[in-house]
Amino acid sequence: MKMIEVVAGVICRKDNLGVTEFLATQRGYGDYKGFWEFPGGKTEPGESPEQALARELKEELTVDVEVGEFVTTVEYDYPERHITMHCYFCKIISGELTLLEHDSARWLTKQDLRSVNWLPADVTVVEKLENLSE
Repeated sequence: MKMIEVVAGVICRKDNLGVTEFLATQRGYGDYKGFWEFPGGKTEPGESPEQALARELKEELTVDVEVGEFVTTVEYDYPERHITMHCYFCKIISGELTLLEHDSARWLTKQDLRSVNWLPADVTVVEKLENLSE
């Protein structure tokens, strides 16, 4: 089985009432087109997970982010590959959110996280976020 190491950004912001929202993006390509995910991608040789995540989010969403606290590492077996996904909280520090590889994006509160059809590996991250204290 092919093994892939990836990174994902749990991009956060506060709404007008101070409620934390998380960015979910809908895949626009591949076998899992239409599923929702935390954006990110593969690490390149010599990159730290944080460097890879900043690069991937710039390439996919045209934003510069501050990569923050580590959230979790997910190990997941898809039929065609095994992924190791390192997830970090991120904050947009500059740039206008533009979807270059995704069909859609939504800002979701903790209570709304289950309103989209997440990729299986990302469900583990959703569960972690649901258990966070405000």
